[in-house]
Amino acid sequence: MAKASKPKSGAKKNGALKIATFNANSIRARLDIVLDWLKKEQPDVLAVQETKVQDHEFPREPFESAGWNLAFFGQKSYNGVAFISKSPVKNIVNRLYPKDKEEQARFLLGDYEGVTLINTYVPQGFDIESDKYKYKLKFLADLKKYFTKNIPPTTPALWMGDLNVAPTDIDLNNPKGNQDHPCFHIDAKNGLKDVMEGKWTDLFREKEKGPGHYTFWDFRQAGTFERNLGWRIDHILGTPPMVKRLESIWIDTKPRGLVKPSDHTFLVAEFTR
Repeated sequence: MAKASKPKSGAKKNGALKIATFNANSIRARLDIVLDWLKKEQPDVLAVQETKVQDHEFPREPFESAGWNLAFFGQKSYNGVAFISKSPVKNIVNRLYPKDKEEQARFLLGDYEGVTLINTYVPQGFDIESDKYKYKLKFLADLKKYFTKNIPPTTPALWMGDLNVAPTDIDLNNPKGNQDHPCFHIDAKNGLKDVMEGKWTDLFREKEKGPGHYTFWDFRQAGTFERNLGWRIDHILGTPPMVKRLESIWIDTKPRGLVKPSDHTFLVAEFTR
């Protein structure tokens, strides 16, 4: 299985700012995996998607008793986003659509040590002929509007999470067979490209140009992880100031091979402070 190079586990380069993202596919089901990973890797901030829990049922105690700070926005059974951090993430915004009381829990923004962090769970899309796919494209377009209004290119910012788009042919195992997949369809790729244009850089590709590096392996097909038949749909994107500060970025594949894992794994980046 191809792997990007990474620092020694748990170590930081010269006190680097360590930021990670992970689609947990249920924070309660993956509680031990997340807690163990946090203890071992000691990130400054972990952005989590698909927490799948209402706010009043979020498992606060295990994290807080271990010294972690929390910010989250969730709903019952679906979606949900969270920050787990060493120091509190400040100035939290949890609405992309502040006037929509029924907004899905897919957006979380905050400030950490002078860096604006945006954690999103972009809709998967289901089928390119479906209303869910139309909603996915609208969500991306609305993110573009939000970023244009609120995140100048000169702002140190990271946009991360399960973006549910594989940007290029080398970001999935079978590009020819997935032209109409909602995470690889041309409209989804163009939608992400449009949001990124002039502001966001795919930080993983700043350090790793080759194929075979994935963050998601489908449960519904046997042996996808063992044969590395995956997708790179979890991303950490940075504005120009964060591109300059990037030291390293890697995919930690080990958690995907644990007992009862998420179908995703951790993506980690380190920046100069």
